[in-house]
Amino acid sequence: MIRLLLCFIFASGITCSVPAKENVKVFVLAGQSNMEGHGKVAAEQQANGGKGSLEWLVADPAMADKYSGLVDGQGDWIERSDVQIVYLDRKGNLSPGFGHREGYIGPELGFGQVVGNAFESPVLLIKVAWGGKSLAKDFRPPSAGGEVGPYYKELLKLTRETLRDAKTLFPQYSDCEFELAGFGWHQGWNDRVNQAFNDRYEENMVHFIHDIRNDLEAPGLPFVIAETGMSGREETHPRAVSLMKAQAAAAQRETFRGNVGFVGTKDFFRPKEVSPSGQSYHWNSNAETYYLIGEGMGQSMLKLLKSKP
Repeated sequence: MIRLLLCFIFASGITCSVPAKENVKVFVLAGQSNMEGHGKVAAEQQANGGKGSLEWLVADPAMADKYSGLVDGQGDWIERSDVQIVYLDRKGNLSPGFGHREGYIGPELGFGQVVGNAFESPVLLIKVAWGGKSLAKDFRPPSAGGEVGPYYKELLKLTRETLRDAKTLFPQYSDCEFELAGFGWHQGWNDRVNQAFNDRYEENMVHFIHDIRNDLEAPGLPFVIAETGMSGREETHPRAVSLMKAQAAAAQRETFRGNVGFVGTKDFFRPKEVSPSGQSYHWNSNAETYYLIGEGMGQSMLKLLKSKP
């Protein structure tokens, strides 16, 4: 695995505060608005009585075994000091609230719980996501031909800057090595609504994976694609069905065997009757949906890491 060295050992004998062979694991989470995250945290009466919010989940006895660990004995959200996150102009311990704005979650919460529990070493999540962005144009990778997407460039810029400045951003890891461990992707709406973009999605996704690995100097970097299944099993629109098939097909390419994973998300859909909103394109703002997407991505990532030489 390519290691991005961002630490040094002082002559005085100071060493990294975590074991040298288990330094900070770095995961990039990228995409458009559903990677930004629209899962509502607060249970507000005007938002369908709070149904589907994160507060609703942790208070529901039927869900207690799975979600009660997100709060402490006083009912306050737990901040994970072993999992840090940088999301554009925000950073800190992983906790609810790192969605598209404060008060919302995206896949980062479930993902961070899974990988944080899996490693004794600290984890850093670099989230780079913007609403309303296509793979065909905005994130267009260099090897796809044509003009390179501005948000592809910005993704690389922010990732490199965060890795470069990691010691300053997180002084507790100033003498550590940062290891780029994996890349997660959740995006698709802006390609699904455009037929030309839709038709090229699988090919563009393949180019994107190759180019991200090349530009981050991380050959074989484990890569997880989360399906854009916003309407669940009942989705029948031809472009939506086509795009989801393209996402799965890209991950199943022989060249990606064992290093690219695909997470089906249709079963994570929750109807508006049990959700904070009726915005199907934002998973009805259902916090459980976003948590499960992140959890699925994290579990898929761990499988890839276990199989990586």
